[in-house]
Amino acid sequence: MYSTGDDLVRMFVKASLVWCVAGLAMGVWVALLLVFPSLNLGLEWTSFGRIRPIHTALVVYAFTGNALLGSSFFVAQRTCRTALWGGRDVHQLLFWGYQIFIVLAVSGYAMGATQGKEYAEFEWYTDLFLLVIWSLYFTILAATVRRRRETHIYVAIWFYLAFAIVVAMVHTVNNLSVPVSFTGSKSYPLFSGVQDAMLQWWFGHNIVGFFLTAGVVGMMYYFVPKQAERPVYSYRLSIVHFWSLVFIYIWAGPHHLHYTALPDWAQTLGMTFSVMLWMPSWGGMINGIMTLSGAWDKLRTDPVLRFLVTSVAFYGMSTFEGPLMAIKAVNALSHYTDWTVGHVHSGALGWVAFMVFGSLYHLVPRLWKRERLYSLPLVSLHYWTASLGIVLYITAMWVSGIMQGLMWRAHDSLGFLQYSFVETVTAMHPFHAIRAAGGALFLAGALIMVYNLVRTMRGDTAEERGRTRRTPAVQAAAH
Repeated sequence: MYSTGDDLVRMFVKASLVWCVAGLAMGVWVALLLVFPSLNLGLEWTSFGRIRPIHTALVVYAFTGNALLGSSFFVAQRTCRTALWGGRDVHQLLFWGYQIFIVLAVSGYAMGATQGKEYAEFEWYTDLFLLVIWSLYFTILAATVRRRRETHIYVAIWFYLAFAIVVAMVHTVNNLSVPVSFTGSKSYPLFSGVQDAMLQWWFGHNIVGFFLTAGVVGMMYYFVPKQAERPVYSYRLSIVHFWSLVFIYIWAGPHHLHYTALPDWAQTLGMTFSVMLWMPSWGGMINGIMTLSGAWDKLRTDPVLRFLVTSVAFYGMSTFEGPLMAIKAVNALSHYTDWTVGHVHSGALGWVAFMVFGSLYHLVPRLWKRERLYSLPLVSLHYWTASLGIVLYITAMWVSGIMQGLMWRAHDSLGFLQYSFVETVTAMHPFHAIRAAGGALFLAGALIMVYNLVRTMRGDTAEERGRTRRTPAVQAAAH
């Protein structure tokens, strides 16, 4: 039933692996640029201002995006008990269209074509192209759900649909712009000043909330129970999690604009909704963790489940830290510092990447019809390498950020600042070196995963003596 649809899922999985390595490699390069500025090679195309958005786009839209699109189709087919809507040509159009979008975005950044908006740097031509491709994605997903053979729509699909709908909405509104010329690559936003800033962070926070949270929560509600071989701890709680998250998250963006020209009431409203986010986020985290009730022993023997459960734990941690940093008194210290970088990456690496890693480890043997992964010890090695990388990364950024904020606000008895900007940068230098080392470890773990999954796709299995053999299915195919 799923052959054509699973062909598309396999393509998205392969693309996710390729972009994972590219995106993390760019991230390590960006981190090293802050330690060794000469690594920009004296070229404008490799400056920090151009490499950094390339890294962000590759990790968010390419690595995670491909995994989300592929996994949503995998989950939709199985929970709706129907084949994916659309024929092979439609599926190919979606897949290659999405990859072309990524190439357009990355090439634009390298050439300096950017709107200068966080997570939305794409210029107008890329924005329009993405809207068309995203509409096709939503059409395939919604049409598949509509013709389902299962009366009930499983909660993971609710989150995937929210991911598809809200991303399209905020992308469209935030990118309303007027091109300078239809042959050029520059445009100006339809809104200006504080209205433009408000729309940008309505968009920016909801990309985090619906691309990197709602979509990944959809993964959580399918792959954690499947890997643990246990039902969701509380299905009722998952529904409460969905509706409260969808309603509250969308209004939290103004906390990015504390102490700006944004009216104080709007800042306070954003802070209030951010603090309210503790409840649905922790409800979902508790639901994911407690799904292991009666199966905790599996964490000792199943490193794939370890990835998934650690991801849920990071979800709880980062969704505690985020509302904390949205409180004005805390934000006065944390904003514009490395603390924010540490917070973003505790969510991006610990929550998002670990959930995607665990989901890919679950998907590949099933999509390629293998008895098991090539090597479980390599999965464990990946887990501990990546975990060490995360710890080095986020602790370095926490210490650096808090120190940075305190140095910025330190003054003497006469009211003069005690530290110059250069002194602050100098003090942060060793922590940036630690951050780069942590990123390199995380990249090394990803390379281990890619090797492991490629061998799994080929049908290899590692034996205890270090030799490899072909699975029976592969041997039969060879003959």
